Amino acid sequence: MNNSIVAVRAKMLGIAILAVFIDQVSKWLVMESMFLGESVSVMGSFFKLTYIHNPGAVFGLTFGGKYLHLILAGAALVVVGFMLLRLPANEKIANLALALVFGGAIGNVIDRVRFGWVVDFLDFGFGNVRWWVFNVADACVTVGAGLLILSYSGGDSKDGEPGNPGGSA
Repeated sequence: MNNSIVAVRAKMLGIAILAVFIDQVSKWLVMESMFLGESVSVMGSFFKLTYIHNPGAVFGLTFGGKYLHLILAGAALVVVGFMLLRLPANEKIANLALALVFGGAIGNVIDRVRFGWVVDFLDFGFGNVRWWVFNVADACVTVGAGLLILSYSGGDSKDGEPGNPGGSA
């Protein structure tokens, strides 16, 4: 493995670790300073901190119980980790995207292992019309997935390479 690949892998590991750190510290602060179910307005009704426990998957979906969620999250971590190791170093946006997904997934797996549920607290909406309450790890996964889609949907690349996976017509 050449030095540039090692440097990129080290940077991506650092980004994933930073995502886990920010996620876990923010959850700890919420758990230490709020009571379960408490909602604190930050920007009127648009942005609130609302402390909840989410035993389900993304957006509170439940299927198969907490152990199935943990198994699926573990499998996803393995797949994303493998993708991150196999991705060429010059695919900077895709590497960043996978590092964010990896770090976010680890943050939520830590919660599932420790508590059996995930701490959520970021609450956006207007009045009674609210988005699902989420956390920093969820935001990292979502931003990473969006970046990954963007990295594979555009750009000047050759047939069969990221950015043009279907080749020419």
